[in-house]
Amino acid sequence: MKKPAQQPYIINSVSEMHRILALPKPEHPLVSVINFDEIQCFADESLSSVVYNFYSICIKKDFKGKLKYGQNYYDFDEGVLTFFSPGQVISTELTEDLKLSGYWLIIHPDFIQNYPLAKTIKTYGYFSYAVNEALFLSEKEETMIASIMKNIEQEYYSNIDHYSQDVIVSHVELLLNYANRFYNRQFITRKTASHDLLVKMEDILNDYFDKQHAGLPTVQYISGKLNVSPNYLSDLLRSITGQSTQQHIQNKLIEKAKEILTTTSLSVSEIAYQLGFEYPQSFSKLFKNKTHVSPLQFRQSFN
Repeated sequence: MKKPAQQPYIINSVSEMHRILALPKPEHPLVSVINFDEIQCFADESLSSVVYNFYSICIKKDFKGKLKYGQNYYDFDEGVLTFFSPGQVISTELTEDLKLSGYWLIIHPDFIQNYPLAKTIKTYGYFSYAVNEALFLSEKEETMIASIMKNIEQEYYSNIDHYSQDVIVSHVELLLNYANRFYNRQFITRKTASHDLLVKMEDILNDYFDKQHAGLPTVQYISGKLNVSPNYLSDLLRSITGQSTQQHIQNKLIEKAKEILTTTSLSVSEIAYQLGFEYPQSFSKLFKNKTHVSPLQFRQSFN
């Protein structure tokens, strides 16, 4: 008999996280900086799969366990920076002699509610990246991030006053901006892998349109075929081509439409249905937006 899937344990508050890790009560109810050197990781099997209802930013070194995203486990023995947004399911497989170092910054959404960061933090795609798409830091970058974390920690343990929250939020914004820069560097330094991904995406799109699937290909479909998260794929593509995944899909679709328009006598409606459009008008509108001529005008220009 198949063992029923374990439901993830939901952790709603910073205080609850401290209790689970056997740490003293947090200095602030909505934010905390946890030093991994000071905690004993939980061995309770019921906590091997959790949902954090707060933002989580971790810089880890010498991590001897495994993190799971989807159906896959990933090893992290080097220094890495990971980001999780509220509601994500994280599974961890730990070794008995686990010992790791680094910092874990947890921020409840209410802490930044009255700041512009409450909106901008949702624009940082890396909070939705898969575990295997973590940020691998150079020694210099690691020193920079660790320094910001230490500044947040110092402010966190200082006497709370009217400026404490402003200062911590400013440091968090700085950390996230550096993460943006470092991720862009990672995309650039992995040009070979990025090029391979582009080639695979082209093959997937060609195969999709050649087989005349029902409906248009989605970003989720393409990223799933490439085994990367949708946000990671779009951010990577923007860094090397200036265009998102959706724009790449549309460009390939227009390229295929031009091919059919110039090599067959199919009607515009037939072409639209063949490419996966539910309504021919939608196809004609997209084609004109991209080429500045209608499908029929484009065909006529070749006759």
